[in-house]
Amino acid sequence: MVAAPGPAPAPPAASDPSARIVLLDRDGCHLCEAARPLVADEAERAGTTVERLDVDADPDLREAWGDQVPVVVVDGQVVARYRVDPVALRRALRPGPRWRRLLPGG
Repeated sequence: MVAAPGPAPAPPAASDPSARIVLLDRDGCHLCEAARPLVADEAERAGTTVERLDVDADPDLREAWGDQVPVVVVDGQVVARYRVDPVALRRALRPGPRWRRLLPGG
């Protein structure tokens, strides 16, 4: 009998409060190399920063996320695995009710 997989691990939070995006990746990963500039461009467009976490630098991250990189997390929600869709990322970065209070006049 095969055990059912457990719940998906919670995505890591950024240690920098100004970073709305966490990028989980690793060196030598061609998908990660393609994702980095795309994620950086969308972060700049949205006026935020990216916190990059190397899954190979932390055994817990490697265990939970190592076979899914790159993983893009926006505001605590996984928005991309393996390949990053710039339109979906841009949509995830749009100000919503949670961020409206931080905007002038919000």
